[in-house]
Amino acid sequence: ALPAHAHEAHAEVNGVRIWYAQWNEHAPGTPVLLLHGGYANSNYFGHLIPVLEKHGYRVIAMDSRGHGRSTRNDVPYTYHLMAGDVLSLLDTLHIDRVSLVGWSDGGCIGYDLALNHPERLARLFAFGADADVSGLKDGFDKNPVFAAYLARVKQEYRSLSPTPNEWDSFNAAVNKMWETLPAFTAAQLKTFSTPTTIADGEYDEGIRPEHNRYLASTIPHARLVILPNVSHFAMLQNPAEFNAAVLDFLKR
Repeated sequence: ALPAHAHEAHAEVNGVRIWYAQWNEHAPGTPVLLLHGGYANSNYFGHLIPVLEKHGYRVIAMDSRGHGRSTRNDVPYTYHLMAGDVLSLLDTLHIDRVSLVGWSDGGCIGYDLALNHPERLARLFAFGADADVSGLKDGFDKNPVFAAYLARVKQEYRSLSPTPNEWDSFNAAVNKMWETLPAFTAAQLKTFSTPTTIADGEYDEGIRPEHNRYLASTIPHARLVILPNVSHFAMLQNPAEFNAAVLDFLKR
């Protein structure tokens, strides 16, 4: 669960209602924005947020369009579209720059922002996030752990979504995006100026280890951080380890 004392609200952006929450709203320094993975919601950062709050960071979590408590429309999903939602929310909150912690699809959105709006990012922590579909393992959705996640998020969608009966169309829309995206080229990655950490779990069900090494060697001055004995869901499997990696990233 998210910390109970969040300041929760909805922002009308780009034809949808984006749910977001803030903690330590008036804390000084660069705010930390948390972006969850595909099918998920901000509650997946429920172990991280209290730790960031304790360390004095202003924290913002948002549910991507159609995910969690946010709505969607019929515009086909792309990471560029969702990056536009992030920018609109930051503009609504009058925030110039953030440190972005993106897990999975949240990291892919981070890549889009680093490519097109580096002035809005102080730093990027991309965990378990491919930059093109060749980085994915074949049949990862059949892995028992990932299959359990897919069953879990279906129930979470029905309990959180303002449109709880639209799972099938939402699922189809996300899968359609995943067929071809992300599609960032090596030439694009080489232009990144945002200090970037490429992170993942040692046993990620979906991301090829060599793809993480490719990202870290292609993005200028990127760091590679592989957490031992966890997978794509490190923030739940070993919160202390995941939180420590994020805090180290923020302190650099």
